[in-house]
Amino acid sequence: MSIKTGNGNGQARICLVTWRNFSRSACRCGHYEAEDVLTEVDDVDLLRLDATPSLALKRRWLGGLLWRGVSKRLASINPGLRPVQLSRPYDLLVVMCQDVWDLPLINAVKGWEKYCRASVCWLDEVWGWLVPQLKSVLHVLNRFDYVALGLGGSLDSVRRVIDRPCHHVPGAVDAIRFSPYPEPPPRVIDACSIGRKWEGVHRSLLDLSAKKGFFYFHDTAVDGGIIQVLDHRQHRNVLANTFKRSRSFVVAPAKMDLPKETHGQSEIGYRFFEGSAAGTVMIGRAPVSEDFPKLFGWPDSVIDIKTDGSDVGEVLSRLIAQPERLRQISRRNAREALLRHDWMYRWKQILGIAGLKPTAAMEAREQRLKQLAELAANDS
Repeated sequence: MSIKTGNGNGQARICLVTWRNFSRSACRCGHYEAEDVLTEVDDVDLLRLDATPSLALKRRWLGGLLWRGVSKRLASINPGLRPVQLSRPYDLLVVMCQDVWDLPLINAVKGWEKYCRASVCWLDEVWGWLVPQLKSVLHVLNRFDYVALGLGGSLDSVRRVIDRPCHHVPGAVDAIRFSPYPEPPPRVIDACSIGRKWEGVHRSLLDLSAKKGFFYFHDTAVDGGIIQVLDHRQHRNVLANTFKRSRSFVVAPAKMDLPKETHGQSEIGYRFFEGSAAGTVMIGRAPVSEDFPKLFGWPDSVIDIKTDGSDVGEVLSRLIAQPERLRQISRRNAREALLRHDWMYRWKQILGIAGLKPTAAMEAREQRLKQLAELAANDS
């Protein structure tokens, strides 16, 4: 276990629990990026938990029992992390969980209910239809004062099974890292696709890439949940530098290729935040949800294409023939992301939920975001 103190004097007001010492999965890098932003704009002790050799085995064993609903008590077991005892007070404890199976990890931290005036669990992913089956582990959320959910469509389901205030706090991005401003690089990549793919769209883009002069950049690995990265900052920098050099960018609702996991619940995937921040022209399909128009409700935020890929070439050809429209979409996407979707805005929401005021560093970052947004609006 190690602690990085935000202001260097041991008086950080926030204790932020992180898994970064034992999990380097690519799918967690966005969360670590969010944690980095908070440490930059607030006084934070970053509590890095460490694994014991038995972590992987215990997590599988415990997860299987919790899935079968054997006993709620099992969710109070430490699944193989080195225990940590808090010994000083904090105004706020924050835990970011990728999914419900992260919840037992908090059992490694002892004394936080005594030493933390308020606590927030930010649970990124839990699908509404699964909530009734996961009561045995979701009851852990009752240990926190407040709960934030990344999936807005699951709010009602979770509220029915826990006794804590539950808020929707969507994903975001380090908009400064991903922004092409103040010095936009040339967009040398014609189309970019990272992560889950519609096979028809992918094949159509591969066909286009076989033609002279069309550059289609895509990953070739599968299952981002188990891909390990060497360093989360390097990983995010590579993505940012690739996306801001891409003209078009394929987006889709979260887990669009796994209907058995979503059961028709349509949610916003992280690529929407990243693609807009990088100023790409996002092509694909927007989620059918109440949240999408609120978060991405500006003209041409997503250019529709057919999921079988049959019209990709035609849509891209039309866009290429309208260079001024392309520039307008790019500038608008980058500007709106800077004003709406930086992690700082989400942390400001979390602080508001917990009754804490924003810091001067938060206000300074917001001013920087507005300055970059102004550059995007006036870019000619």
